Amino acid sequence: MPRRSRVFIEGGIYHVYNRFARGSEIFREGDEAERFLDLLRKVRDRDGLTFFAWTLMSNHYHLALRTGAVPLSRTMGYVQARFGQSYNLRRKSSGPRWQSRYKARLVEDSGYLHQLIAYIHLNPVAAGLVEDPAAYSLSGHLDLLGKKKSPLVSEDATLAEYGEGIRSARRAYVRTLRAEREEEWLGEQPGMLPWWKGGPDRPLEPPAPTAWIDELGRSTGLERPVLTAPDFLARACEMLKVEPARVAGKSQNRDTSRIRYLIGALAIERWGVQAKDLGGLLGRRPEVVTRWAARGAESRLDSEPFRADYERLDRMMAKDKTVKLDKWGEDAKVGGPGT
Repeated sequence: MPRRSRVFIEGGIYHVYNRFARGSEIFREGDEAERFLDLLRKVRDRDGLTFFAWTLMSNHYHLALRTGAVPLSRTMGYVQARFGQSYNLRRKSSGPRWQSRYKARLVEDSGYLHQLIAYIHLNPVAAGLVEDPAAYSLSGHLDLLGKKKSPLVSEDATLAEYGEGIRSARRAYVRTLRAEREEEWLGEQPGMLPWWKGGPDRPLEPPAPTAWIDELGRSTGLERPVLTAPDFLARACEMLKVEPARVAGKSQNRDTSRIRYLIGALAIERWGVQAKDLGGLLGRRPEVVTRWAARGAESRLDSEPFRADYERLDRMMAKDKTVKLDKWGEDAKVGGPGT
C-alpha cells in the first residue's frame, strides 16, 4: 500500500521528531550531534525555516519550527538522508539509520506553541538527565538564554511569543518552563501530547493550502495555481524569455545552467511538478532534473542574485502584478553573477 501523502502548510508551525533505528544512541557518538545540527542550520538558511525549539537526545530528536515555501518533506528528507549516508561512510557501516521517515504534527492552535517549546526544552529534565535545562547543551534552551555563539533557534521570533523586550520576554519564557514542569503530559510520547490530538496518523485539513500562514492564521502568501508539467515549463520559459529547446539542449554554458537550476528548483520545491514529468518533456532522466533542483537549492543559499531571481520568478508565475518582468539579477539578465 502506498504511503499517504503529507499535507503541507506553507508557514505552518510543526512539531517534528524521529528516532534512530534499533534504539541506537548515535548522538552520543563523537561529534555526530554537531554534524546533525550543522545540517539543520544549513536547511534553515536554505529553505527559510524558523526554529522555535530543539533538543537532541541520545537516540532521537525534537524540533519546533515554522516552514517556509519549501515543503517540509523535502527539507527533512534531505536532512535524514544526508545524515544517514554520511554516518555510514564515516563509520563504514550500512543499513538505515532512522526508525522511519520523520513524524510531524501541525500545531493548529497557537496556544499550544508555548507548551511545545516547553516540552522540547524540558525533554532532558523529564528523562532524568538533568535538573536544570540549562545544564543540557544539546537543546535550544541555551539559544534563548543568549549563551550560544551559533544558535539554531531564532531568538527574536521565539521570544516575541513571550513579550516585547528581550529581557522581559526571556524572563517570561523561563517562568513558563518552570510552570510547565508540573504538567502531566511533560513525559508523554508525542502521540499523547495535546497538539497531537487523534494520534500521529490523523490527516490534517489545512485552512489555506500552499499559502503562508502567519501567527494569527491569516494567509499572506502566494496562491499558486495547479499546473501540469507542460504548463509549468511553458509559463516558466515565457517569463524567463527562453525557448524550451534551450533548456532541453546540450549546452553547458553558465547562463543556460542557471536557467535550468531556476526551473528545476521551483518546479520541485514550490510547484509540485514531478522530476520525471519535467524530465520527460525535456528528454532528460528524472535524476538529472533532481540534480538541477539540488543545485538551485544550494544557489539560493550561496547567491543573493540567484535567490532574488528565484523569488521573482515564483511570484511572476503566480501572476503577482507587483513584480516587474524586465530585470533579472545584477546584470538585468538571467545569467547574471552568482551562478
